[in-house]
Amino acid sequence: MPLDVKTLFLLTVDVEAMLGLLLLFAWVQNTSIKAIAWWGSAHLLRTWLITGATVWVLACQIPQFAHAIEIRALLGNAIVTAFLWLTAFEFWRGRNERLLSRWPAIFILFSHGAIFLLRSPVIVLLGPSSEPAMASAWMSVISTEEVLATISIAFILLAMAKERTELHHKTAAMVDSLTGLANRRAFLDSAAQLTQAQTARDVPVAVFMIDLDRFKSVNDRFGHSIGDEVLRIFAESAQVNLRPTDIVARLGGEEFAVLLADACRDNAFKVAERIRSTFAALAATVGGHAVNATVSIGVAIIQDPQQDIQALLAQADQALYRAKARGRNRVVVIGLDLFMEGGADAPPAAVRGPLPAQASEAA
Repeated sequence: MPLDVKTLFLLTVDVEAMLGLLLLFAWVQNTSIKAIAWWGSAHLLRTWLITGATVWVLACQIPQFAHAIEIRALLGNAIVTAFLWLTAFEFWRGRNERLLSRWPAIFILFSHGAIFLLRSPVIVLLGPSSEPAMASAWMSVISTEEVLATISIAFILLAMAKERTELHHKTAAMVDSLTGLANRRAFLDSAAQLTQAQTARDVPVAVFMIDLDRFKSVNDRFGHSIGDEVLRIFAESAQVNLRPTDIVARLGGEEFAVLLADACRDNAFKVAERIRSTFAALAATVGGHAVNATVSIGVAIIQDPQQDIQALLAQADQALYRAKARGRNRVVVIGLDLFMEGGADAPPAAVRGPLPAQASEAA
């Protein structure tokens, strides 16, 4: 026995109103998630307002439109489909935000819009001479789908809002708020995984330990706002010289770290030297002040699967101490008992033989 279409329509209206109130109630619990408020309001407004009212009113000024039920049905369904597909497109456009619930939402919205478009062909195919029971059955199926789609998308939206909140909390715990770079915890986790994967394939890995030279004096002379800007400038200098597959992080204070995948000694040196020179150029003047900030970089290379990220960081730290001891604003690369040194006043990529004992002079 087919369901009555009018009953299904009234049920849909009631469901729209209930879901609107439910979403607004959920929004009151966490007012920072504005999407829930917008979606709930849309449910309530759609209960009383005609979708695409302006287009509909303009179309009604055409006499042929007012007397042609098939054209009116086609336009109404096309308006609803357009809104549904545009909503699905907006969800798809934000796909860079990795939310698993995004994809069922896109599927339901797109499918729901497609079913709305099928209404007009179904009406035309059935025609006025069709058996009333068959026409009623088809419209019952379509109306039932509308109720289910309305409920489904509301619950998926709630799931998406919850997933987004959890993702933001997780991201905040792994990102340095000042520079936008990964923090120490995120770096160690990601670097350990990448190092293990690279060394297992006999691919060399490079780690940079980076320290801003005399950063305390920058804060003392120019204030912490300039110091914060210097840190942000370094983050920018590092990111523009690294690949998306590389990892850069702020370990704390003025100390940073970089992991370069698939990097031999020469390439690692060149990348580190580019970061050093780019930062020196960008940080020469900050906020109208001649800051002339510089960095020292220690680089270590490994290809031994037995060597973990902590051992690699320790080697890079030794190279950093040497860069500091030799006058700062330079790059020192160590590995395989050799070292390379370069900087503002050193010959590029100079190979100087066995690594001397660690200098006692520090930051």
